[in-house]
Amino acid sequence: MPLDFAKHFVVVPVEFKLRNNTDCSWKVTMKLMDDRVTLDQGWATYAVVHQIKIGYMVTSKLLTPDTLKVIIFDEDGIEVVNKCGKHNEAFATKE
Repeated sequence: MPLDFAKHFVVVPVEFKLRNNTDCSWKVTMKLMDDRVTLDQGWATYAVVHQIKIGYMVTSKLLTPDTLKVIIFDEDGIEVVNKCGKHNEAFATKE
């Protein structure tokens, strides 16, 4: 994400929740790297579990200071819906 993303925070949170379209949350860490805010620990597993592929578009909207609403679209522009049941309980949280 561009560094401009960080202007929305007094301090960029270390941990973020990614909330999907079925209201499940996934914890990831964030860090500043090369003038960008990057999703770090937890992102790779999130991408695998949600089967994000090259050509998919991932959008995000800041809901709270530590929560991003994430919507994934496939290569045809169709929203991908993922159920909480697909999540590995070690990584996902239900609120």
